[in-house]
Amino acid sequence: MSIQFQLEAQPFSSVSTDAIVAYVFGDKEPRLEGSVAELDRATGGKIKPLADSGELTGKFLEMIQIHYPQGLAAKKLLLVGAGKRDKFSHAELRKISGAALRYLRSRGVKSFAFLAGENERTPAAAQAIVEGFLHAEYDSDKYQTDKKPNRAIERVALIGFPADSRADIEAAIERAKIIGESEIFARDMINEPSNRLTPRMLASRAETMAKETGLELDILDEKRIAELKMGALLGVAQGSAEPPRLIVVRYRPGQKKANSPVLALVGKAVTFDTGGISIKPANNMEEMKTDMSGGATMLAVLRALARLKPSIEVMAVVPATENMPGGRAQKPGDVQIAMSGKSIEVINTDAEGRLILADAICYAKKLGATHLIDAATLTGAIVVALANVHVGAFGTPREFLDRVLESARAQGEKMWPMPIDDEYQEMIKSKIADIRNTGSGKGGGSITAAWFLKEFAEDTPWVHLDIAGTAWRDDVKPWSASGPTGIAVRTLIDFALKM
Repeated sequence: MSIQFQLEAQPFSSVSTDAIVAYVFGDKEPRLEGSVAELDRATGGKIKPLADSGELTGKFLEMIQIHYPQGLAAKKLLLVGAGKRDKFSHAELRKISGAALRYLRSRGVKSFAFLAGENERTPAAAQAIVEGFLHAEYDSDKYQTDKKPNRAIERVALIGFPADSRADIEAAIERAKIIGESEIFARDMINEPSNRLTPRMLASRAETMAKETGLELDILDEKRIAELKMGALLGVAQGSAEPPRLIVVRYRPGQKKANSPVLALVGKAVTFDTGGISIKPANNMEEMKTDMSGGATMLAVLRALARLKPSIEVMAVVPATENMPGGRAQKPGDVQIAMSGKSIEVINTDAEGRLILADAICYAKKLGATHLIDAATLTGAIVVALANVHVGAFGTPREFLDRVLESARAQGEKMWPMPIDDEYQEMIKSKIADIRNTGSGKGGGSITAAWFLKEFAEDTPWVHLDIAGTAWRDDVKPWSASGPTGIAVRTLIDFALKM
């Protein structure tokens, strides 16, 4: 059931709903100011004693609930800690709104109102609040037959926003819905078991999405892939009974300016990765259904851009395959010839993502891409470097990478710039081919993987996002379920709209 959002103009004291949510800042002590001070007065001083006793501190995501508050038409008042004011941004606002939704939903609440603070009564803040709600609403329980009692939020009102900016706030809510629903589109695909999302099934979902949104679509089957001499992609696919697909979805603006950039979003979509002949350990191998997260991300971005309509042309290029250890599988030591003509010595068949991305990057350039961004669950090495906190971000020239990182900061998605010095290029040189698919040294695995991709991006402005540590979350957060995170969807939408 989707949530109904509305912008409520009446005073918060008269809003009839199951709960009102407000947030409280706390430095050395909680700050009862602005709307929180008004709530305290409206309730006959119910909040100040909580602060005086130390029960209410304003610590980030602290939850204090008051039942049947005097002076309010709402049945409950939920106070959420917002942390320190000087560290507060829209990223924290998303988490607060999401955490409030999950907290109230677990307690059977069906509707509530969210009271924005004085400094957050802007369209951008309203968008962040609604994005937080939609991110929090998602759960990875699609295949559970023993469902919990029906607990779903049906309606959420946003209150406290100025009447004279109503049209802008409503437009921001609609943008948030487009972005949030597209993020859920990606998370749904990432969550799918590999038997229910093969390369052909992924292509079918892309086809349905493209028809619904009016996007151009081209799906290359194994015959067309072979005709284009995509030896790197075919080398990975040859061990599986499932044929590969290369999915291309394109958005073209109504009025394209001369010499305007063409942005290609290239996403790795290995719908299941056993590691091939260099097979992975059995422990946790089921998580390799998520090795198509990059592809799902790029399709989701195009889904949103079809409705948000940036002024530049954007395409998603998604190579989709399984990586299996069948009798026809490529072997360590094999040499594959990529679409670009480069020869690749396959040292480790579990370093397959960079192989399929190589041909996809080359094809994106053939289709006219002037700028490239790829996203992939590419290396375990990035998890060693950054754990599950930051996306590893590589790119050249640095100015192009910085623009992507600026969008990431604006959207509260943590990305960290990684080095791509020339010394790392030496590590992927092969003695029998042009390059090898793993580095020759003992370290720097995520960097040598990025350098491999740069060999195919060449001089085209390019950014590589290694999302191996961030695309999936094992633990539940107050604002988010465990499972697929949808990382980078918001960043790339923001970047495309600003480019």
